[in-house]
Amino acid sequence: MAFFDKIDTIMREDPGKRGLIPSLPANPVAELSKALEGAKRVILLTGFPVRLENGNFIGETDGPCGTAHIAAAFEQIGAEVLPMTDEEGLRPFAAALKALDCKAEPCLIPKDNADDFICQKLDEFKPTHIITLERPGKANDGHYHNMRGLVIDDMLVDTSCIIDEGKKRGIVTISVGDGGNEIGMGSLREAIEANVPHGQEICAQECAQISVVSGVSNWWGWGISALLSLQNGKNLLPDNELEMKVIREVVVAG
Repeated sequence: MAFFDKIDTIMREDPGKRGLIPSLPANPVAELSKALEGAKRVILLTGFPVRLENGNFIGETDGPCGTAHIAAAFEQIGAEVLPMTDEEGLRPFAAALKALDCKAEPCLIPKDNADDFICQKLDEFKPTHIITLERPGKANDGHYHNMRGLVIDDMLVDTSCIIDEGKKRGIVTISVGDGGNEIGMGSLREAIEANVPHGQEICAQECAQISVVSGVSNWWGWGISALLSLQNGKNLLPDNELEMKVIREVVVAG
């Protein structure tokens, strides 16, 4: 089995049985690998909030870990990275990046005038690539939803503009998700609406140029690191001990 096929097979394991993965064709791994070759400056966006029983909310462990691995891999091959998230995702993301000895620290997206802030960062940093991983996407009704279809607008900062603004500037846009409500997953709308519970309500409207899925979004942190490893002839993947350290530090961070 070819290397790309092996990666796709791993990514398509579906422990959550959300209905999306079995309905999709193979992930465009070869296309993704080709797109990554020219990455010089990369914006990385993550942070998916979950509501606790007491009504408070905090960022998931799914997202910061995988995105930090991508940041670490790019730094090791000499690319610049700008990690971005909002207040709820800041502590977990910062902990994951620190655990991997990344030089870059997460940039906090403000709650007010987020669109202007994002556009400013795009113009200042001039990224060649934008990669989003487990970041909520805005549905057609103008709201953000969790997998149960509940509106979660109060739990996050509106970052939906980043995909379209990136495209306007000729930036490669890559998005990772595992359920269909993540930013960039609008390119998979037909399968999401037909096969995912609440799919018509939750499907993100933004369409990344390359959308990939996995049973858990974090897995593509390793997948992208593996593709960069192959391209650069060096192992950019963590060992088991380092991976456990990342998970522990993210949990400690909240």
